[in-house]
Amino acid sequence: MESFRYIAIEGPPGVGKSALADRLAARLDATLVLDDTDNPFLADFHAGRPGAAFQAQLFFTLARHRQQTELRQSDLFSQVIACDYLFERDKIYAYLNLDDNELFIYQRLYELLAPDLPTPDLVVFLQTPTDVLRRRLKDLARANPDLPTLGEDYVRELNEAYNHFFFHYNATPLLVVETSQFDLSWGDAALDDLLKQLQGMGKGTRYYVPRTR
Repeated sequence: MESFRYIAIEGPPGVGKSALADRLAARLDATLVLDDTDNPFLADFHAGRPGAAFQAQLFFTLARHRQQTELRQSDLFSQVIACDYLFERDKIYAYLNLDDNELFIYQRLYELLAPDLPTPDLVVFLQTPTDVLRRRLKDLARANPDLPTLGEDYVRELNEAYNHFFFHYNATPLLVVETSQFDLSWGDAALDDLLKQLQGMGKGTRYYVPRTR
């Protein structure tokens, strides 16, 4: 794993990014970096208030930029890092949620911010079919009633946008993990198998289906 010191975990909500990042960080004695999901505009966005999507998008973008900049300026990049988001995925939500005028402003801001940030050595994309994703989100909502409810059409569009983004992604080595038949708790055996896949990664994209037992 010496060549992969900064690992980013990605995927739509409910697919287990944070859980895997946490398990990888513990196993690799790495620094865990979690996306800050606190956003004062998020409730208004989910309520459909006009303009709230743009406000929520900018808040998230600037917060993630600040977090990544602080990491780069610290000594943490001399260590292994497991992060539960990829800064570039910000564009997935922008293209899905913003109108044309908002998107024009967002793109100008993104172009100013993105060059300052470090690029991961490896990205892991957790992929799952939309029907499985909907079921997992419903399970999460039952366990956490305070979580916002995402509409079924929005979940489908978001999952399709993620798949499209990573189908064309080539900025770093990419491991696509198909998780539909898999327990997302990432026990020791599953984590060992994943680490073998990561250790064998070269350039380009590799597709991996974890063992279900």
